[in-house]
Amino acid sequence: MYDWFDYHGHMCISFELLALSTFDFLKENNYLPYSIGQVRHMAYQISTFFSAVLHDNKLTHTDLKPENILFVNSDFTMSYNVEKKREERTVKSTSVRVVDFGSATFDHEHHSTIVSTRHYRAPEVILELGWSHPCDVWSIGCILFEYYLGFTLFQTHDNREHLAMMERILGPKAEVFLPRDYVLVTGKYVRENCKPLRRYLLSEAEEHHQLFDLIESMLEYEPSKRLLLADSLKHPFFENGDRKLPERIMSYVVLAPEK
Repeated sequence: MYDWFDYHGHMCISFELLALSTFDFLKENNYLPYSIGQVRHMAYQISTFFSAVLHDNKLTHTDLKPENILFVNSDFTMSYNVEKKREERTVKSTSVRVVDFGSATFDHEHHSTIVSTRHYRAPEVILELGWSHPCDVWSIGCILFEYYLGFTLFQTHDNREHLAMMERILGPKAEVFLPRDYVLVTGKYVRENCKPLRRYLLSEAEEHHQLFDLIESMLEYEPSKRLLLADSLKHPFFENGDRKLPERIMSYVVLAPEK
């Protein structure tokens, strides 16, 4: 935040001018997924920010999605894909910022029953069991999959179908957490358009399996068992490659108001 002012009763806040969102860049690039190295760098920044700034200060974003993660600079290089006969863009820098805290909620504040945009909504939110920081972690897992593949993991608008897709993709352990009446109606769409998570791998290289191991830990059904973002930073996926953070990310300070 640079400054704020009141305009006829409307609170206005000024921020740095940012570039395209990670979703808009993906869309304008014909949904060509980001490279494994780019996914790693963005994942490390996002996980660090949520661990060191939001969750440590008792805040849950509640609406994390690719549209709310913006590039600092979305300049790109262009190359021609002979096989697909099209021009493809590669973003020059994957430094990002998380935005849109309009729904962010402190631990002590009222928690709305339903939060998060549908495709990134955690199972405990769908089932109205209550939510906290782990719902952000689930959203991040969905986002990393989308960066890697170029399409949404849970493409649905129906609760039962959404939960059925989770079971189809994440495995039978859903039976322990999800009521049977929610997952019995799988439907033709789910059977034909969803498959076990590891079958989405684009390569058998170790770093690709490490990414999916990270995603699986973020997509744990039980919130209390879901990966803590502070622990995610120690994951083997981040041991190699570029994970340098923008200098400003560790300078942010968010102070939770007293109850």
